[in-house]
Amino acid sequence: MKHAPFGTLLVWLLTLQARAADLAIPKDISFLRAVEFSNPSGEPLQLNIAAPKKGSGPFPAVLCIHGGGFRAGTREGYDGLCIQLAQKGYVAATVTYRLSPAARFPSAVQDCKTAVRWLRANAAKYRIDPTRIGATGGSAGGHLALFLGLTAGVPEFEGRGYLGYSSAVSCVVSFSGPTDFTKSYNRSVDAGEVLPLFFGGNLSTKLREHIQGSPLNWVTPRAAPTLCIHGTADPYVAYEQAQWLVDRLKTSAVPVELLTMEGAGHGFKGADAQKAQEAMMTFFDQWLKPAAK
Repeated sequence: MKHAPFGTLLVWLLTLQARAADLAIPKDISFLRAVEFSNPSGEPLQLNIAAPKKGSGPFPAVLCIHGGGFRAGTREGYDGLCIQLAQKGYVAATVTYRLSPAARFPSAVQDCKTAVRWLRANAAKYRIDPTRIGATGGSAGGHLALFLGLTAGVPEFEGRGYLGYSSAVSCVVSFSGPTDFTKSYNRSVDAGEVLPLFFGGNLSTKLREHIQGSPLNWVTPRAAPTLCIHGTADPYVAYEQAQWLVDRLKTSAVPVELLTMEGAGHGFKGADAQKAQEAMMTFFDQWLKPAAK
């Protein structure tokens, strides 16, 4: 049997993945498609942005990062989530980033950081509070969201564009995001296929890159508050990957939570899906709404 990609998106988000042309936009939400934020080497990278129509803001913002094993997926997969967030008082953007094997690590990280800086540079235009920006993503997107929360100001990951603005985020929600690629090969059904494309080689030839690309190795006390949501039966990203990160963040006195989805795989259904979504919204409200401390 052929396995699904390492970056398969969570099942509860699949219900939101209507094609852009078929997406129903609520009357109280503005939705902009294909807003270019970067153009590395002549490759246009774009955002879709949802925002409340009413109110002058500034609103907290959330950057949503799709999965797909770093080699597939599109920003449109998060259009529905962006609309949901906008209905709850956020400006939400879903981002395109460069994919492997054409673009290897850290290109995708740099693109996501550029997107955060773009949001800050355009905060007045889109009624965004530049001091309250969060990030979320599933699988590969969860990894990229974690990098945003862990590596603000690390020069090799910043990329280009809007460098006068910070790429830091206020909080992160990671769904099934990998944290230590050096321990993925014997615990994932397709890491051996996916990771050499992302890093340009396997552990034997690109060990340094696997270490650099692992969020676990970038934890400091300056990391953003983080929520990890992970299934105990995930065959693509082992559950202990979330445990390792949570333990290390706790050791660094960083606010962190782990929502364990007992028996769930690389995607949630039914009550699990609802529980995960509610946890994400609660966490964003805690750290991004004005009353948050």
